[in-house]
Amino acid sequence: MSKTLPFTGSGVAIITPFDGLKTNYDELGKLIEYHIENNTDAIIICGTTGEASTMPDEEHLAAIKYTVEKAAGRITVIAGTGSNDTAHAIELSKKAEEYGVDGILSVTPYYNKTTQKGLIAHFTAIANAIKIPVILYNVPSRTGMSFAIDTLKELAKVENIVAIKEASGNISYMAKVAAEVPDLYIYSGNDDMIVPTLSLGGKGVISVVANILPKETHNICEYYFNGEVDKSRDLQLKMLDLINNLFIEVNPVPIKTAMNLLGFNAGNLRMPLVDMDSANLEKLKKSMTDFGMKLA
Repeated sequence: MSKTLPFTGSGVAIITPFDGLKTNYDELGKLIEYHIENNTDAIIICGTTGEASTMPDEEHLAAIKYTVEKAAGRITVIAGTGSNDTAHAIELSKKAEEYGVDGILSVTPYYNKTTQKGLIAHFTAIANAIKIPVILYNVPSRTGMSFAIDTLKELAKVENIVAIKEASGNISYMAKVAAEVPDLYIYSGNDDMIVPTLSLGGKGVISVVANILPKETHNICEYYFNGEVDKSRDLQLKMLDLINNLFIEVNPVPIKTAMNLLGFNAGNLRMPLVDMDSANLEKLKKSMTDFGMKLA
């Protein structure tokens, strides 16, 4: 495969720390440094975990620009610029490219959705408007639609559509992508499926749990790539209960809660997201302490 791979290993789907109705840039800067220090391989800013859907364009783009400037070439930066409005996605993607990101992550259109023909037109238009790598994002649980294999074959013909973040949770589908669309790299979009994804030739993960376990998530990938498959698998399984409880309610509610419990200043959620149910909160706390984490 000759396409440019944006990163290999663990990309963190980083949270956006809020202070009321504003982004807390001091804390975002600290988090970027934290990930650089702890071997995270890429930062994905303004994705689902970053609550981009509640960020006005000005704030969304300012967070991307800040992240690129703070990273200063020390770590790969991927910007979430997806939209269910093709023109809007193009506008966000062009601005992100202007700011210097290493690639974009673009989700399938949601709510209005489209046909498979429409997916080809949508992503081709976005890719043709920029020169940087495009990572497709398949997450049918949120968008209500998925890429057909034939659609991915067509999109893989576009030079800068290079990879897919595969978050369907369907290993059979992922295997078909790996087998039938070899010109697309695969990143796991599910933290509980990192090792299975790597076993199918995947190049890493775009991860939620990496917000609190950056070294460990990086190590799952590094062990696997170094041929230490047993160590990679064992670490994946050791993290499994915690991973499951980070999705006990809709992401990013549990991960921001976990970060605040650990003493990070992740700040508030934006409505319609609200605080965790008390019973689920206790399950999350237990899985964190069982893993050996010390709560603040």
